[in-house]
Amino acid sequence: MTPRTPLRPLARILEARARGENPDAIERENIRKRHEEMQDRARARAEGRILVLGAFFLCAFLTVGARMGLLATSEAQEPVASAPGATIATQRADIVDRNGRLLATNFETHSLYAHPQQLIDPEGAADALVQIFPDLDRERLLKDFTGKRKFLWIKRRISPEQKQAVHDIGDPGLLFGPREMRLYPNGSLAAHILGGAGFGKQGVNAAEVKGVAGVEKQFDGYLTDPANGTRPLQLSIDLTVQSAVERVLFGGMRIMNAKGASAILMDAHTGEVIAAASLPDFDPNDRPRPPTSGFDPSDSPLFNRYVQGVYELGSVYKIFAAAQAVDLGLVNSETIIDTSGPMRIGRFPIGEFRNKNYGKLSVADIIVHSSNRGTGRLALQIGAERQQEFLNALGMFDPTPFEIVEAATGQPLKPQNWGELSTVTISYGHGLSTSPMHLAAGYAAIANGGRYVSPTVLKQKGPQYGPRVISENAARQAQMMLRKVVTSGTASFAEVPGYEVAGKTGTADKPKPRGGYYDDRVIATFATMFPVSDPKYVLIVTLDEPSIVAYGEKRRTAGWTAVPVAAELIGRIAPLLGLRPRLEPGQVAGITLTSN
Repeated sequence: MTPRTPLRPLARILEARARGENPDAIERENIRKRHEEMQDRARARAEGRILVLGAFFLCAFLTVGARMGLLATSEAQEPVASAPGATIATQRADIVDRNGRLLATNFETHSLYAHPQQLIDPEGAADALVQIFPDLDRERLLKDFTGKRKFLWIKRRISPEQKQAVHDIGDPGLLFGPREMRLYPNGSLAAHILGGAGFGKQGVNAAEVKGVAGVEKQFDGYLTDPANGTRPLQLSIDLTVQSAVERVLFGGMRIMNAKGASAILMDAHTGEVIAAASLPDFDPNDRPRPPTSGFDPSDSPLFNRYVQGVYELGSVYKIFAAAQAVDLGLVNSETIIDTSGPMRIGRFPIGEFRNKNYGKLSVADIIVHSSNRGTGRLALQIGAERQQEFLNALGMFDPTPFEIVEAATGQPLKPQNWGELSTVTISYGHGLSTSPMHLAAGYAAIANGGRYVSPTVLKQKGPQYGPRVISENAARQAQMMLRKVVTSGTASFAEVPGYEVAGKTGTADKPKPRGGYYDDRVIATFATMFPVSDPKYVLIVTLDEPSIVAYGEKRRTAGWTAVPVAAELIGRIAPLLGLRPRLEPGQVAGITLTSN
């Protein structure tokens, strides 16, 4: 800091007096100079402040201008509100069937909560609420109302009638919060496909709706993405066909005294699942809780039998061995195979149903009579390595790619050591456990001329052929073998006039939880395609533990149980699918025209 100059310096005053000058003039001069210096410093500070302020305003204008330019050149986006609760008050897209009919949507409702400290009559409010909601515990409610709690959820979701009843109580401590809940207007229809939804993040004025199973959970991201706007998720299922399948399947399950049942109707060319049912089912509007420990999962209505039900499906697999043998050029449908016994693989005998001995059969008749030995001998010609390659190409070793979350749990079970015995037993459906959805994909490859198609729950725009697994010739011969099973084999009850049904029966002993097989419990399956002259659809019907008395005898085989149910299904749904029956003209009565 510069030292200040004295206004009356002693040396200058003495000099001025010696010269006879007035010393006050020196003081006035020094004051003037000091004022000039102060003015210069003040001017410099003011100019600096103006410069800084100008630079600040320049930066602010440049920033605002740059932001305006960026907004002007960018695409418009919907702003996201930052108010409390806005992040969980998201809209969820609808789900519709292939024809645009509503399967799932949102519905405005309310929740009920309380501020106990604001209740005028806690005891009266508790009594009234128990009358409206019988599942509430009065003592617990009264304890919460009279305790130290400041907030209490009473019901997360109430109906308009219940809201009015609570409103009539008239206590200011009982309050309502708006809610968006998921509504399934068709009740239990397609329950295992839709799955269901529940609440995620919750606040007083909003609640997040999240998928908990089925397509609701699989496509949760799509359904909650604002970028999709109002576009619904369109599924491949047909609501009318789905309803018919569930109705007929339920009736068949009751008639056949089965524990459970499943059915899959699949387009053999697009892979679209037109209908899929698993019984018993549930209402996704009131989805039940999962079973507790120590409970057989298949006993729960939540269990999805057509993707989670991994079973040995029995003789329905025989057509795969026959088709592969034809494809490899080892045989054709008329090649004769000796099915006579005995047949042993190591120390294990290979027998026939009810110890039958069919002798020499053509490959087609092996399928018609469902000969284990005949199929086993075809499998031995194919060999274990080629058999595994073929089944793997059909997707039999991987979880089905069907787009519901439960499908990932349907992991096929295959033998660790795939030797000669496994090669034989797997050829007739024992030793390899898969789901009915795997079987549908395998039969679709035969039906469409030899290409793999992946099952899908989403509507497709056309055929979705994958890699070729067998030749068209082998696929066509396999189709004719399956047709013969219906016309003169174990599936004679499957004949539906005009629809040329082809298929194969399969009856497999049901495994015990701790190993071994039940003697009196089976999984009965009928795998079919129609119309065989130009196959369009594959239908898989599976009954869990069926049993029916016919002609004085208890019968469990698929020919007596699953086949009649499938025939009724085809007769009911084929017209809904737009398939016109192809009826052969009847015999014209011989009439002779005479004249009088």
